[in-house]
Amino acid sequence: MKAYSSRKRSPRAPSITLEEAIDRVRNVYDAVRVQPAPTDAIAKHMGYKGANNGAALQALASARYFGLLERLGDGHLCVTEAFEQFWLARGKQQRKALLIHFLRNPPLYSDLLDRYKNLTASVETVRSNLVERGFNPIAAEVALTVFLKSAEYVDYNWDEDISAHAATLPIDGTDNSENMPMSATARLDAASGQTPLAASAFASFSAMPTPLWLDAGTDSIPVRLSGGRKAWLAIPTPLYADDKLRLKAQIDLLLAQDEG
Repeated sequence: MKAYSSRKRSPRAPSITLEEAIDRVRNVYDAVRVQPAPTDAIAKHMGYKGANNGAALQALASARYFGLLERLGDGHLCVTEAFEQFWLARGKQQRKALLIHFLRNPPLYSDLLDRYKNLTASVETVRSNLVERGFNPIAAEVALTVFLKSAEYVDYNWDEDISAHAATLPIDGTDNSENMPMSATARLDAASGQTPLAASAFASFSAMPTPLWLDAGTDSIPVRLSGGRKAWLAIPTPLYADDKLRLKAQIDLLLAQDEG
């Protein structure tokens, strides 16, 4: 009679901290920017001998969970535009908002952050929650440590997260690990059936770092165009409902002119 192992695989969760993941992905970005590269090459840029070992695979998976790397269907990976947006951001507020987005990108982390508003006082409860979710005791301890250190790195504050998280919602909710976050000031309300903004009066079409003329009170959002060009959306904060309608009307006018 065949004996079956009672060992249960723990749920998916980052195995390296957000700080380490960002540091390793920064090396990838320095080497290839946001261009696709084979998984083995990405792993080498992250500091590993290749992708065929446990540590490298865990680091690659963790970077994807945080939304720093994107997996393509042909065995390639690339740095996400969200990471590029974070790395090139000039304003502390925008960088903090994106850090919170990365921290919330793993569904497990997002749920824990919503459940436990005081992480310092809830350590034992979070540990028990992880075990209830299917983590074995050792994996639960690792997951807890990585989670708390990542939150500490972000300097996470639940009250601050209310606005920051709302400012970096994904374009759609199909797969949080694969989507680039876009500022809430740069997107129209999905519930209204309107589409994300495609341009603004402040767009710059050169492939260069964030333009120096952007005001500190604006969110700068890079948009890749054909031919290696890049546009920058400069969206003021806050952006009101009337502003969205005006911007959409302007874009509709530009589209109508192109069609004509």
